[in-house]
Amino acid sequence: VQLQASGGGLVQAGGSLRLSCTISGDLGHNSVGWFRQAPGREYEGLLCISGSGATKKYEDSVKGRATISRDISKSTVYLHMSSLKPEDTAVYYCAARMGHELCYTDYRLYSDWGQGTLVTVSS
Repeated sequence: VQLQASGGGLVQAGGSLRLSCTISGDLGHNSVGWFRQAPGREYEGLLCISGSGATKKYEDSVKGRATISRDISKSTVYLHMSSLKPEDTAVYYCAARMGHELCYTDYRLYSDWGQGTLVTVSS
């Protein structure tokens, strides 16, 4: 399976963005998560959506200002984030747990990753 993340760029603090993750396989049975890695830091789990789409999980760092959604017909999962802060600057990745209904925000549980897209939030 291949994942392609896109939509990153330069955003002003307080602004919003939408990242896209397009997956080559059938999205319907695979849970997907969004993660990020800031310079010099470990991967950080942000939010995820289950294979059926029925369950979504959010980490405190983005709760209330980020949502995850998907378009099955386009095999694409979206990350919408608002009220961006300079500390949101990072490379953002999507990852999938193929054949798994349950999703987690622990990056160690994901085996298939996209290449990442850089988000820079200016103050």
